[in-house]
Amino acid sequence: MKRIFCLLSSLAVVALCAATAFAGKLEDKVVVYSTHGESLLEVVADAFEAKTGVAVEFLNLKGELADRVRAEKANPQSDVMYGGPSSVYQELQAEDLFASFTPTWAAKVNPLFKDKDGYWIGTIQTPVLLFYNTEMLTAAEAPKDWKDLADPRYKDMLVFRNALSSSARATYSALLQQYEKKGELDKGWAFLKGVDANTKRYYGSGSLLFQAVGRKEAAISFSVLNDIIDNKTKNKMPLQFIDAASGSPVITDGIAVINNAKHPEAAKAFVEFAGSAEIQALLAQKFNRMPTLPDALAGAPEWMGQVTFKAMDVNWGELASRQSAWMQKWDAEIKDSAKDKK
Repeated sequence: MKRIFCLLSSLAVVALCAATAFAGKLEDKVVVYSTHGESLLEVVADAFEAKTGVAVEFLNLKGELADRVRAEKANPQSDVMYGGPSSVYQELQAEDLFASFTPTWAAKVNPLFKDKDGYWIGTIQTPVLLFYNTEMLTAAEAPKDWKDLADPRYKDMLVFRNALSSSARATYSALLQQYEKKGELDKGWAFLKGVDANTKRYYGSGSLLFQAVGRKEAAISFSVLNDIIDNKTKNKMPLQFIDAASGSPVITDGIAVINNAKHPEAAKAFVEFAGSAEIQALLAQKFNRMPTLPDALAGAPEWMGQVTFKAMDVNWGELASRQSAWMQKWDAEIKDSAKDKK
């Protein structure tokens, strides 16, 4: 992939000490598997290469990331897994797919955003919120909570991502867990069946989903907050997010060193660099990604310190052991596959 070496001048001093500790013993390249978009990956990769001289090869695998890492367990082809929800990291950690590594900045990160033994750590916190097109619905007409999505009055007014989206998988599973905690999992499946009945289309692409809402093909969806903000501010879409009464899932996007990686020292240096306050702040400014590191908030957009929403009570550790089976059932027995659009 051709690199675009047009770094901001500030990157000359970004994360000044992040990789210094590894100087002299880094391999010549690091391979990164990710769910992040290529534009974000290029910013981080170019900055890391400029700082360390280590070449970065990255691959955006989207919803296939976990399966690819699993398939390569006996002979890893990647060194770092970058992106994806904490539930996936916990699932893969249980399969012995990560090596423990604690970055120098890890102590400042909330325990909710990291593994206590250093097998993965969050670099981005990603709230998933309901939203609607304000030219199609008023605030009074819009749903107030997730349970409202099964109300027949919203028939054909919903569009969602399919289960290839890691954030969608985490969200559907988090909603099911709210019923499971009350011993009412069957009611949870009935709820998702009702939501499916009201759903007009499932998309394999976030951009297609937002285009559908923007074209008024449907009024309501959910997405990660940064994508809602991006489409509202940059694409001038008439969108409003909903502070759901029962709360909204807050996904931790993580990073980890792959167990038995071929370039382990370069992998550790990349993790150290990618999660530093300077890089988290840079990604907040350029891509509206909310930092997990408090030190990065000073350099983040103002709205990140002002936006308020109720966080859903989700046990991500327990969810990790159930998510795959639940999503297989949702895909095979609940979702109407005729509504899929690639």
